[in-house]
Amino acid sequence: MKAIVFRHNLPIEDDNSLIDVELPVPDATGRDLLVRVEAVAVNPVDTKVRRFHAPPADGSGRVLGWDAAGVVEAVGAQVTRFRPGDRVWYAGDLTRQGSNAEYQPVDERVVGRMPATLDFAQAAALPLTAITAWELLFDRLQLRDAEGRLLVVGAAGGVGSIMIQLARALTRTTVIATASRPETRAWVEQLGAHTVIDHSQPLAQALREAGFESVTHAASLTQTDHHYAQLVEALAPQGKLGLIDDPAQPLDLLALKRKSLSLHWELMFTRSLYQTSDMAEQGRLLDQVADMVDAGLLRSTLGEHFGVITAANLRRAHALLESGRARGKIVLQGF
Repeated sequence: MKAIVFRHNLPIEDDNSLIDVELPVPDATGRDLLVRVEAVAVNPVDTKVRRFHAPPADGSGRVLGWDAAGVVEAVGAQVTRFRPGDRVWYAGDLTRQGSNAEYQPVDERVVGRMPATLDFAQAAALPLTAITAWELLFDRLQLRDAEGRLLVVGAAGGVGSIMIQLARALTRTTVIATASRPETRAWVEQLGAHTVIDHSQPLAQALREAGFESVTHAASLTQTDHHYAQLVEALAPQGKLGLIDDPAQPLDLLALKRKSLSLHWELMFTRSLYQTSDMAEQGRLLDQVADMVDAGLLRSTLGEHFGVITAANLRRAHALLESGRARGKIVLQGF
């Protein structure tokens, strides 16, 4: 089967940073589905693994990709939820080979039914970010049904784009999004943000100018170390701060004490990394998101379509993500 791998930690400008290869078609055993991959999306985790994680020592290469939509080709003996021919979507497991290949084995517990109203490219844009946004909003920040003020920093990216929609659809909170360019400002407004502020300005000041003295919840999706002091200032007493990025500088936890603020990390791979007893919640979550898409409550966050799944097109996608100027999700389709 065709696949794209990395064999060395190289800058994306190097033609060998991602390469086209042929690999054997995997088998479906146990709880695994064997999925024929139709479309994939690219996420910051792809670029981080390519740059910093050691590839296999035997030189075989590692397949990246943690967002896919496709068709079940075969099922393992312990599979109960799916059968061949089903259309599915998922983000997969960080410890296994990824979705940048024609066929991929994936545990059925982290797989959901693909929305009937989306095509494969539109669907591939959503799984990883939908899981991340859902878990951060509802499992970490406990925002379901809450009335409050949610600040989403870096709202025009993949996670922010679906987080705005989930918060609008499932809570009564006021959603305040940050965006620094006209095109990203228009994007988050279209997705439902009540107010948009510029994160290139001090956040607490920008909030006050927009008529908000404080926020009850903050989701910091990028550059948390840069915005941290402003987030602490902007949060109301007993507020909640959630983050998903990897701060370059240590965070001063004592700064949270005076206001009794709480800090919450979100990594959507935690359940699969530790094979937690509630691992199947991710599959059920994706089914709920699919129902909401089919009901017209959520839309795909596909921002750009980069063509077929090749090393050259994936290098372009990685480069755009690393530039920090992506809007929505970058998707590729077909081999």
